[in-house]
Amino acid sequence: MSNYIKEDKDIFTTNSEGRIRNQRKNPKFDNHYFKWGLTIFLTFLCCIVSIYIVFYHDELKLIIKNINHILAPVYVGLIIAYLYSPLLNSLDAKITKPLYRKMKFLNEKAQNGLARGTSIVFIIILSIFIIYTVIQVMIKQVFPSILSIVGNLDIYLNNLTNWADKILQDNPELNRYISNDLDRYADDITEWVNENFKSITGTVIKYVSQGFLAFLGKLWHFIIGFIISIYVLWSKEEHVARAKKLIYAFFSRETANAFVEAFRYTHRTFIGFFFGKIIDSIIIGLICFMGCAIMQTPYAVLVSVIVGVTNIIPFFGPYFGAIPSAILIFAFDPTHPMHAVAFVLYIIILQQFDGNVLGPRILSTSTGLSGFWIIFSITLFGGLWGLFGMVIGVPVFAVIFAGVRQLSRNKLIRKGYPYKTSEYLEIGGIAEDGSPLPIPPMEKNQVNKSIFTIIKESRASKKKEKKD
Repeated sequence: MSNYIKEDKDIFTTNSEGRIRNQRKNPKFDNHYFKWGLTIFLTFLCCIVSIYIVFYHDELKLIIKNINHILAPVYVGLIIAYLYSPLLNSLDAKITKPLYRKMKFLNEKAQNGLARGTSIVFIIILSIFIIYTVIQVMIKQVFPSILSIVGNLDIYLNNLTNWADKILQDNPELNRYISNDLDRYADDITEWVNENFKSITGTVIKYVSQGFLAFLGKLWHFIIGFIISIYVLWSKEEHVARAKKLIYAFFSRETANAFVEAFRYTHRTFIGFFFGKIIDSIIIGLICFMGCAIMQTPYAVLVSVIVGVTNIIPFFGPYFGAIPSAILIFAFDPTHPMHAVAFVLYIIILQQFDGNVLGPRILSTSTGLSGFWIIFSITLFGGLWGLFGMVIGVPVFAVIFAGVRQLSRNKLIRKGYPYKTSEYLEIGGIAEDGSPLPIPPMEKNQVNKSIFTIIKESRASKKKEKKD
C-alpha cells in the first residue's frame, strides 16, 4: 500500500503547428482527417447506443442490475471509506502525524506511512467496538423485548379485544351497527381465512427464509466492503488527486474550478448533515429512554431505539417511530390509555426540542432549505428510492437547490440584474439599464377587469407609445 502520489514521467514535444504533442503518439494519427473520422465514428456509436437504450431498455436495465450486484461490495467500501474519512483526517492531523514527527530517525515517507497505518488500525478497533456494543445491546435489551412481545401477543390481543368489547357495551348503537356488518360478512371472512391461511403461512415462511438469505448476502457485502474501504482510506489522497487531474484534463480551467468547488460544497453538505444527524439521533434516543424510564413506559429500551433510529429521517422520522411505539404501549395495557397518550405528547415535545434547539446546534452546516423544501425533498426522494431516499433526500436536494441558485445568480449578474430574492419582492419590472421598476398601483376601475382585458389594454398602450 502506498500513500504518496506517483508522478507521471511523460516527455512532450511540439508539432509543426507549435502545439504540445506527446512523443509516444504516432504523428500520422495527429492530423485533420483522422480527427474528423474519429468524430464521425463516435457520433455513429452514440446513435447506436441511444437506439439500444430506447428499444432495448429492459435488457439494459438487467445488465445494469447485474453490474450493480457484482459491484455492491465496492459501493459499500466506498461509502464506509467516505464516512470514515473525516475521522481519519482528524487522527492524522492531530494525533498520529504529530506523534511520529517527533521520531527524527524516520524519514518523512516512513512517518506518513506509520501515521496512516496507526489511524486505520484505530478505525478498525473502533468499528469492532461499535459492532460489539450494538450486538450486546440487541442481545441483552432489544431481542428480549421482541421475544416478550411475541410471547405475550395473545395477551395483548385479548387486552385489545376486551377493550373493544367494553366500548361496544357502553355504546349499544355502535354495537348493533358493527354486529349487523359482522353477521353479513361472517361467512365470507371465514371462507377467506380457510382458503388463504395455508398459503399466507407458506408465503410468510418463504419471505422469512428469503430475508435471512438476503441478510447473509448483505453481511458478506459489508465484510468485503469494509476490507475495500481500508485500501481506499490508505491512498484516498491519490484517488482524489487523480479525479481532479481527469477533471482538469477534459474541461476548461473555469469549468474544472467550478466542478471542484461544487464537489467540495457537496462533501461539506453531506458530511455535516450525516454526522450531525447521527449524533443528534443518539442524543434523542438517550433523552427518550430517560423520559420513558421516568414515566415507567413498557419496553423503554426498545421504544427508545426505534425513536432514535427513525430520527435519522428528517421531519417525519420521530413520528414514524412514535406511531408503532404508541400502539405497542397501548396494547400492553389498554385499560390505561393515558400511558400511550403521555408517550405521544412526550415525543411531540421532544421533536420540537430537536427541531428548534438541539438540531440547529449540532448540525455543522445548514442545508439552507425552508420547511416546505425539506418536506418536498423527503416526499420526492422517498417516493423514488424508498427509505434510503428519505434519509439522503434533504442533502441531495440542498445541493441541487444551491446549484440552481448559483447558476441563476451568475446569469443575473451577467445581465446586470438584481440577484437577491428580497429585491424581487417589490419589483414590477426591470428597465433596460437593469434597474428595478416598482409595481404600478392598480386603478380602481381595473379591479373588476379580467386578466385578458388588462393584457389587451397594456398592449394597446404600448403600441400607442411606439407610434408617438
